[in-house]
Parts: sequence; C-alpha cells; structure tokens
Amino acid sequence: MLEKSSAVKRGVFSATVCSNKQIRERFYRLVLEFSGAGAEAFAKIGAGQFAQLDLSDTALPPVETIPDDLADVAERKILLRRPFSFADVTTKGNKTSVDILYCVVGPATLRMTTLSARESVSVLGPLGNGFWVPDGKKTALLVSGGMGTGPLQHLAKILTADFPDINVIAFAGARSAEALPFERQLDEISQQLGFSLPEFAKYGVESLVATDDGSAGFAGPVTDCISEWLGSSKSAGKSMVIYSCGPEAMLARVAEIAREKNIDCQVSMERRMACGISLCQSCAVECKTAGSNDTFYKLCCEDGPVFDSAEVVF
Repeated sequence: MLEKSSAVKRGVFSATVCSNKQIRERFYRLVLEFSGAGAEAFAKIGAGQFAQLDLSDTALPPVETIPDDLADVAERKILLRRPFSFADVTTKGNKTSVDILYCVVGPATLRMTTLSARESVSVLGPLGNGFWVPDGKKTALLVSGGMGTGPLQHLAKILTADFPDINVIAFAGARSAEALPFERQLDEISQQLGFSLPEFAKYGVESLVATDDGSAGFAGPVTDCISEWLGSSKSAGKSMVIYSCGPEAMLARVAEIAREKNIDCQVSMERRMACGISLCQSCAVECKTAGSNDTFYKLCCEDGPVFDSAEVVF
C-alpha cells in the first residue's frame, strides 16, 4: 500500500528554468531543475502534492502579445505565491527536475510565459498530501478535466513503475479539442488501439478523450464517458480506485458515480491559497463527520489537496 505523501521536508528553494514550452494557445509546460537540498526534497514528492512559486519579480510579455481579456489586469502586482502541482518529476544524479502544466488565466500565469532558460524561481514546497494506493486494487481510473491532467500524469508514472499489477486507464475531458492541454494526439492507429494521448501512452496507459462539443473523442462530459465505460465493465467495484482532478462540479459528479458503483475515489480539490502552509486558513474544504449530519472544515493546503471523495461536502 502506498501511503499518503506529505510534506515533511518543505522549505524555500531556488529552482532554475530549463524550458518553458508553449503547447497550445494558452497552455504551457514549464520545467524547473533543483540541486542540493531542493533536489533531495522534490525527488520524494508524491503525485498530487504541490509547491508555491514566487512570481512577483517576473516580467510581463510584450503588450501586443497580451490577450485582450487580460489587458486590464496584466499590470497588477503579484503579491502572493501561486500554487502548482507537477506533471512529472525526474531525478538524475544530484539534480531533480519537475514539470508544471499551466494555463494563462491571470496576471501571474501571464508573467510565467516570459520565464526563460537559466532564470531562477523561488519555490516553497513540497506541500500538501497527495494520492495514495489502497490495498487490493487491480484497476486505477484517472479522470481529469482541463488542467487537472497534470498531477494525474505524474500519478500514471508512479503507478506503472511501482504497481505493475494495477491496470491504469486515463480519461481526459475538456470543452473542446482546442481546450485539451496536451501537445498532440497520436496517430489514427494508436488511437484505435486506445492510446490517444502521448503523455499517458509513454507509460503504457490507455486513454480516452471526451469533449463537451464532440470535437474530439467521446461527445459529452468526461463524467458521462466514465459512467458509460463503467456500465460496460465487469470489474467495477472494490477492486477499483478512481483518482480525479479538475473543476469542482466534475469532481462532485465523479464522487457520485464512485458512490453508486461502490468504488473508492480520491479527488484533488482546488482553493485559493494565500500561504500554502495553513497559516491564513483561507482554503477551507467542508467535510462530513462520520456517523453524524454535522460537518467540519479541513484545509486544502495542509490536509489536502487530495481527499477521499466520501468525506467531502460538494
């Protein structure tokens, strides 16, 4: 059994930018490299954990490249660190590199696009608790919506390397084909074999794509896609586990499906995090009290961001 990953050696570390590649119109993949104590700390990070990046001194891109919908907010000062999970973690020798998927949605991520090779970034982490593997599981379903694919790509790598007896299948959803945060889809033959997305195929993981507008893969929400898949599966039940990350409405539906099918389910929640270390108390997640109708609150940054879906009040 893989226990929850927790941040026991968190600190503030300097990371060096290796690359910052644009993969779609507003999607980027940033690779940071740590050495020394930072390399040791992040080498042990679990899928679903996160870090806080200091982007306060990062430059803006040229005015003509700023999207119209961000023009009014682009020059806002970045006072707080921003939280990001990891799509990949690789250790070679005394260096550890981490991949961060991000989407340009505000002034901080807009500035991130200007980070270039050899620049330094201050990183606070590792933080939070990640995904875990309960005993007796034979199948793991990774269900992502939009940018939620990042930590599930990292999880796919860990599961296929450390739990070879678990069959892993990925479900990736978005509003449209253009909103899928992947570099490309594989060729037609690969797709027919069930390996649509290179980011999962490289780990030998089958993948199913769903788009709300039907422009790629299954026509409809990814929750409908997994519900239909489970309906035709003969192994749904306690030998399965669902891991999910994405918009909260999607997570609520995934949790409902898991409850109906008696499947263990873990969800990666998202909240605005001012500090990331439980001091500001701004990232509360309402949770159920066992055996009672009462509820209480846990902190997304300290107790999560990954929770058992059965305990979350959606």
